[in-house]
Amino acid sequence: MSDINIRKTGKAGRITFTRPKALNAMSYDMCRAIEEALDLWAEDDEVKMIVIDAEGDKAFCAGGDIAELYDTGLAKDYAYGQSFWADEYRMNAKMFEFCKPVASFMQGFTMGGGVGVGCHGSHRVVGDSSQIAMPECGIGLVPDVGGSYILARAPGRLGEYLGLTASRLGAGDAIHAGFADYYIPEAAWPALIAALEETGDWQLIDAAAQPAPTGPLAALAPEIDAAFDGESLQDVLNTLAATDSDFARETLKKLSRNSPLAMGCTLEIIHRGRGFSDLRPALGLEYRFTYRAMEHGDFIEGIRAQIIDKDRNPKWKHALDALPAVAVSQMLLPLGDAALTFEKGEQP
Repeated sequence: MSDINIRKTGKAGRITFTRPKALNAMSYDMCRAIEEALDLWAEDDEVKMIVIDAEGDKAFCAGGDIAELYDTGLAKDYAYGQSFWADEYRMNAKMFEFCKPVASFMQGFTMGGGVGVGCHGSHRVVGDSSQIAMPECGIGLVPDVGGSYILARAPGRLGEYLGLTASRLGAGDAIHAGFADYYIPEAAWPALIAALEETGDWQLIDAAAQPAPTGPLAALAPEIDAAFDGESLQDVLNTLAATDSDFARETLKKLSRNSPLAMGCTLEIIHRGRGFSDLRPALGLEYRFTYRAMEHGDFIEGIRAQIIDKDRNPKWKHALDALPAVAVSQMLLPLGDAALTFEKGEQP
C-alpha cells in the first residue's frame, strides 16, 4: 500500500506512514493494515519490538481521513462510519495491549486517529516539532480512539481542558499530560531507529532520552483546575464567565467555536473514564457517541463547516449556553446489541 509501509527490518516490526502531502492522515485501509500487522507480529518470535514513524516533517499522523465518512454520512449510510470506528477502536485496543514494546516517533502534528496509533504504545517519543492534540469537538465528535482514557489520567482537570479546547501540546506538555514518555531531539531519531531495528533493544530509547523543555500548562494548573472542576458544560461556562482573567476570556473564546453537544459529552466521558482501569471500557463509551454521531450529532455539520465548505460557521444543534442534560445522556446511552464487541466482523 502506497500510503503506509509495513515490513520487518532486523528485529523490529516497522510501520511508517508514507503520505506526507496529506499529513499522513489514516484511511480505513491503513487502519486495517496496521491491525493485520499487529496480529502477525504478536506471534512472530523474530519481532522483538515495533517501531512506528512517518515520512515528512509536518506530521506523524494528523488524524483520520474523513472524506469518505462525510460522503457516506451525507448519504445517510451510517453503517460505514459505525464499521470504521469499530474496526479502528479494535486496532487501538490491540496497540494498547500489545505483548511487546511499541515505540512511536511523533514529529509535527499527531492528532485524532494519529493519537490512537502513536500514543498507546510503551515508548512514545516526541521532539521539538511535536504538536499533539485531540481536536474532535471542533468537528462535532468527542476525543476518541482511546484519547479519552489518556485525558482522564492527565493531572488535575487538564484532561477536561485539553478535550474541550483542543489545545496543542508541545513536547514538554505532551509528556506532562500523559500523551508521550520521552523527549529526544529529532536529529537523533534516524540513528536511534536504525539501532532499534538492528538490536531490538528498547532500552536504547531510555539511554537517548533527554529532559524535556518545560511547557506552559503546568503553570496554568490552578486556573485550569478551578475552571474545569464542574460536572457539566454549563458549570464550566459559568465559572469562566465569572472569572476576570485573560485565561478565562481566551478559554471561553476557544469553547465558543466547538460543538456544545460534543463538549458536554466529552466532559461526561472523561469523568466516567477516571473509573476505568484499562482502555477497552473507554473505547466502548466513545463508540456509543460515534455510533450516533452522524445521525444524531453535529459531525456532518462540523465537517462541512471546517473541511468541506471551510466557512468556519457551523450551525450546531444546540446553543453554547443551552445544552440540555438529556441530550448528553441520549448520546451516551448503552447500544444494546450494537455495543462494541472488539470482534472482527460483528459490527455493522
